[in-house]
Amino acid sequence: MRSTSLLAAACGLLICGTANAQNNAAATQDTAYDPVGVLVSRLDLEKYKSTIKGLAQFGDRRQGTKRNRDAVDWIEAQLKSYGCQNVERITYEYNPAPPAGRGGAGRGGRGNAPSPNGRGRPGNGPGGSRIFSDMRERGVNNDSLAQPDPAIRAINMEPTTPGQRQEVICMKIGTKYPNEMYILGGHMDGIGWGQAVNDDASGSAIVMELARIFSMPDVQTERSIRFALWNNEETGLNGARAYAEQRGPMQGKESPAGSGKYPEPKWLGMIQHDMMMVDHGPPTADGKLAPEQRPEADINIEFAITSKFADDAMKMAFFWRAANEKYATHYPAAVGPHMTNTDSDPFKDLVPAISLRENERGAQIGAGWDPQWHQPTDLYATYNDDDFRLGLNAAQTTLGAIAELAGATMGK
Repeated sequence: MRSTSLLAAACGLLICGTANAQNNAAATQDTAYDPVGVLVSRLDLEKYKSTIKGLAQFGDRRQGTKRNRDAVDWIEAQLKSYGCQNVERITYEYNPAPPAGRGGAGRGGRGNAPSPNGRGRPGNGPGGSRIFSDMRERGVNNDSLAQPDPAIRAINMEPTTPGQRQEVICMKIGTKYPNEMYILGGHMDGIGWGQAVNDDASGSAIVMELARIFSMPDVQTERSIRFALWNNEETGLNGARAYAEQRGPMQGKESPAGSGKYPEPKWLGMIQHDMMMVDHGPPTADGKLAPEQRPEADINIEFAITSKFADDAMKMAFFWRAANEKYATHYPAAVGPHMTNTDSDPFKDLVPAISLRENERGAQIGAGWDPQWHQPTDLYATYNDDDFRLGLNAAQTTLGAIAELAGATMGK
């Protein structure tokens, strides 16, 4: 069933918090005109695919390489072309210990050892999840010769080097509460000698497409929205951590005093998008997965049950699920409590935070549900429209939810 009122759910999050908003939520809805629905209808599958393809041209975009810096330049140019406000770069240093081998383990790339308990018995998975399978996620591909396409292999040939890193952010400035904002994130770097299309051009493209729509001249929001394209996710969420450390102390401070400008509005929530296209179901006993998207595929919305903001994050996750019921066209959403291994982690004890994925990160991706995870097969050509459409439905879900929470309207 469709949700009866997204606005009522938002008030349950204490985000609306006024009697007027509660009265509006209880009032009869004007079904003749839904500005949020109009905004969601501006999402387009071909535009989403085009943004992913634009990121794929830079190969796996591994941090500390020219291809990564070129991708950062391209993202910045795209955001400026949309008219996104306050396009900036976050600059930080990344100087890790020398790696044992090319590619590194990234976010636990070695995977987890199979459970000794036997098939069908639970084992430990990432984020406190339980894996009811002997299957485990594949390790990171570090072999250049595993990539059969010589052109892609050549793009990905340069190894990473330590030093300065940058990532791009921009903002939609709120008209009524410019001192408050929501953060929408996706990470633009990848590994594995492919094109990092699912992990994570698919999540980055969602953020960029939402920036494009909210930057349209006829769109206003009462609260601000931050669009962030994180770097160094694969090395331990370093780009997101750098943003949290640098910008966290700036929250809600007017600068210059009396200007009405807030370079870093107060954070109301953080929403991450990471790996959004493959839900073909669990592997069979021989480790194979179905070649096509399953009809019952869904979007997994996760929060961290152990975080300081667990209750508010849970409410936000279910608010996103309600938005999915109202605005997504093809795929439903499910909520889980084991958010982990993505750029929302540095924010989870600072603000309510959730992540959107194709599968649960621990129990499903951790059990080998994504055959392209950090593999040379993570290529644009690997996926079909059913896969891309799952990512588009995640974009519809977030656009619907954030438009409600930020108070989006459209000029006539």
